[in-house]
Amino acid sequence: MRIPLTKYGLPEVVVYPAAVLVLMGAAGWFGPSRLSLGGIVAVEAVLAIVLGWALMFFRDPHREPPQDDNLLLAPADGTITDVGMVEETEFIGGPALRVGIFLSIFNTHINRAPCDAKVEKIVYRSGKYINAMSPRAGKVNESNNLSMVRTSHPQDRLLVRQISGAIARRIVCAAREGQQLTGGEQFGMIKFGSRTELYLSASQNVECMARIGDKVKAGITPLVKYGPGSPTQEPAEEE
Repeated sequence: MRIPLTKYGLPEVVVYPAAVLVLMGAAGWFGPSRLSLGGIVAVEAVLAIVLGWALMFFRDPHREPPQDDNLLLAPADGTITDVGMVEETEFIGGPALRVGIFLSIFNTHINRAPCDAKVEKIVYRSGKYINAMSPRAGKVNESNNLSMVRTSHPQDRLLVRQISGAIARRIVCAAREGQQLTGGEQFGMIKFGSRTELYLSASQNVECMARIGDKVKAGITPLVKYGPGSPTQEPAEEE
């Protein structure tokens, strides 16, 4: 039977719920001598909510990615916060379309590949922990870049950036350089609120389907579609 909790959540997925269960047991055992019945019920209810959230945060829902080589799928669950053209000189080497996704503490935090691609390079950078809703977070916060090349036509360069936020303090990346990922395949997660960005080469045959405010799901929601003569987004100023 499949357990719907991510392996990337270890050890937290074991330690946090276990700690809460111990506290719930302690409250039930020692509470009657110090608290009223109402107080015990209130404490147990709060701890039950914390337990539910701890398990929910590390959930691993089953996903069936759409089978379409012309699509780039969302690399993370969350809300689209910014869409625009930027200069990406490290891997793409010029103008790139950037789509930023903010992951709240209530979102699934597993990252997935946007398409079938080969991982060319992985670069981790230490940094700050400013609010991940800001596009500036991608420049100054702790981050991990997965540079990859599509294995389908067009064989564009892509970059997925995992970014820590004000609460998130650990990036998990299980991918390896040279690894072939399939569209929607899991490769890691960011723990406790974060940001994920998708970069791709600017092209006239790219249609960006993402809009600011959209709710997206990793491995399911299309962000970009390749097609002849499709418009790109208007340039956006760097934050």
